[in-house]
Amino acid sequence: MTGYVDIQLNGYFGVDFNDNNLTAEQFHATCVKLREHGVRAFLPTITTARFEDMLVRLANLARYLPADPLAREMAPGIHIEGPLLNENPGYRGAHPVEYILPATPETARRMVDAGGGFVRLFTLAPERDANFATIRWLAGQGIKVAAGHCDPSLDQLNAAIDAGVSLFTHLGNGVPMQAHRHDNIIQRALSLRDRLTLCFIADGVHIPLFALGNYLALVGTDRAVVVTDGIHVAGLGPGRYQLRHNREAVVGEDLAVWAPDHSHLCGSALTMPQLEVNLRKLGFADRQIRQMACENPARAMGL
Repeated sequence: MTGYVDIQLNGYFGVDFNDNNLTAEQFHATCVKLREHGVRAFLPTITTARFEDMLVRLANLARYLPADPLAREMAPGIHIEGPLLNENPGYRGAHPVEYILPATPETARRMVDAGGGFVRLFTLAPERDANFATIRWLAGQGIKVAAGHCDPSLDQLNAAIDAGVSLFTHLGNGVPMQAHRHDNIIQRALSLRDRLTLCFIADGVHIPLFALGNYLALVGTDRAVVVTDGIHVAGLGPGRYQLRHNREAVVGEDLAVWAPDHSHLCGSALTMPQLEVNLRKLGFADRQIRQMACENPARAMGL
């Protein structure tokens, strides 16, 4: 299998990319561990937090990447997921509502500037971006824009694609448990599968494997990307762990990261080799897995 490319990774093997105190040594050690596990490239992902903290975390990565040859080779850019998301329950997922902001070009510019030229992918809610001005600005900077944690109408999603959106982040998640049975964001995105690269968390819990199989059969392995959405407990196995914002989480045998009361998911503890096992359970062949886990994400990011 050609080296994996994971475009949504929040942390790994005990190292949290969303820690203000992340060190260059920790990031290097994570790159070493990921390479041992068959990963060729990944996008460290900065998620919704206090805005000033997000800027600190982006600046940390912007310092570490050019100074470390291994990090620069393995992490060709940064993925920002939030805070320009849909704030409503269900759509925001585990992103703290108190830190979610409306999308504006100025807010995006401050984050991109903090990222020192390394921001490669930006996930936002198109319906929270007036006249799609932020999407247009990001696309104009050569940054890939993904819709995610969002609920645009079909017309809005089409218009967002015209403005520069080219991917959809973890389709099937960041969606309320109860939604319209036909006109919902999953169906809208699937209907535009010829215009979007659709990404899926392939841990078998964020999307049950049978449903993931249905989605991938419809989308086709030439348009789909699989990600881990791994957080810092990825690779550590089942257990009880401390998360940010003074929260705890429980990792079960299924490697999903749950709030202690199992009210919501907080990410995954999945690794790319385990993701490959899940795709094999669905009957995908080597060539198809290589497309979704290696070639498609690389192509979508221009690698």
